[in-house]
Amino acid sequence: MPDATALELIRQELGDAVLDTSFFRERATLEVSPQSIRAVLAHLRVKGYAHMASLHGVDYYPHEPRLGVLYELLDMSRVDRISVKLRVPSDAPEVDSVTPDSAEHGGWPTANFQEREVFDMFGVVFRGHPDLRRILMPEDYEGHPQRRDFPIGGEPVIFTYNESPILEGAE
Repeated sequence: MPDATALELIRQELGDAVLDTSFFRERATLEVSPQSIRAVLAHLRVKGYAHMASLHGVDYYPHEPRLGVLYELLDMSRVDRISVKLRVPSDAPEVDSVTPDSAEHGGWPTANFQEREVFDMFGVVFRGHPDLRRILMPEDYEGHPQRRDFPIGGEPVIFTYNESPILEGAE
């Protein structure tokens, strides 16, 4: 992992795109503005972080900007890791997609389905995504189940295909 000094050098190279940095428990993190995510990830790819290990959503409820997207990048040659995070407000949760069809430099192929999952579970809209639709929940499902204000309990699931005839008449 880049040490604290290397993290600050990356911050200087990226300029105003970086809002904050943290180096905690040997983990380097850049917090960036949503508008600059493509440029920041492209810069980190040139620095050797060419593998996106994961992309996931975060809900910082009740704080605003409430919703976050966290990108985990790896430099496989140095066995190095860096996290990049951004936050978007809940009333306009939009950020540019980093999938291959929407980003310069070939994009990040692993981001395709992971962006769809964050859209489905948290409601973050990835502008320019080639196929942004629900991936885990039904298309007509209302709401985003991983948000912290989503009602607990959900809907009861009724299974009728394997009911025993004895149970049907036992009322």
